[in-house]
Amino acid sequence: MVDLNLIIAEHRLLAHTSDSWIAEWLKTFFVTEDTEALHTLQLPNGGMVISVNLSQGLTLFDGSFQVRTGATPEGLLTFERSDYYITVDPSFNEANIIVYDTFALKHAMMHLYSLYIVHLGWGLLIHSSCVIDEGKAFLFSGHSGAGKSTAARLSNPRQLLSDEASIVRITAEGVTVFDSPFRSELYSEGASGSCPLTGIYLLNQSEEIFTRPIAGRDAFIRVLDKVFYWSYDPAETMKIMKLGKLLAAQVPFHDLYFQKNNLFWEKIS
Repeated sequence: MVDLNLIIAEHRLLAHTSDSWIAEWLKTFFVTEDTEALHTLQLPNGGMVISVNLSQGLTLFDGSFQVRTGATPEGLLTFERSDYYITVDPSFNEANIIVYDTFALKHAMMHLYSLYIVHLGWGLLIHSSCVIDEGKAFLFSGHSGAGKSTAARLSNPRQLLSDEASIVRITAEGVTVFDSPFRSELYSEGASGSCPLTGIYLLNQSEEIFTRPIAGRDAFIRVLDKVFYWSYDPAETMKIMKLGKLLAAQVPFHDLYFQKNNLFWEKIS
């Protein structure tokens, strides 16, 4: 059995697995620290440590990202896709994950972490890339294929906080984006830390480069479908609504019409 203390933003996930390939994947993509440190660890903002047991099973991804939600007779929450299966207690103290391969493992970990931070009322995991420019974070989102990874690549050599799933901490005092281990193509060195979020840009490929502000209500509506989340409880869904409204009230949203070059930075920075 391998025990790993995974660091994600302000949270700690204590992972346990007997499968060597799962342990190696976790050590490759997550920052870890000594599990002994958990005994004296003081987490900010009332954070908890969630224990996660991981094992291999199930079948190959069937092409559907739809997740079935439910509950066991013992009251555990369940989240099931063809290639992964999650059970977790309603207090988010302990979870079990069964995965078919590394693709399923990444998506299951993203799913669990998104559930976890919404449950805490801490923040949102948003389908987007995020780049630091002169000490300010800029988040790029949009529909599948809109150019999130392209915008991230074109932003080199700026620091990258995410290229697929941005970890966004939302409070009444401000909004911060943390370095994300949930990467698609451009991998983290685990050293970027966090940065205040300055703007959110919804991507549209175009022959011209320009931005257009999005009004607060429209911004709120358009950010909701970018959140990695599968609803299972109306009370938890209300937390997402509250966090989304708080995000839209504090961070300006724009449509960004861009070409596949880095000239869009002249319009936003």
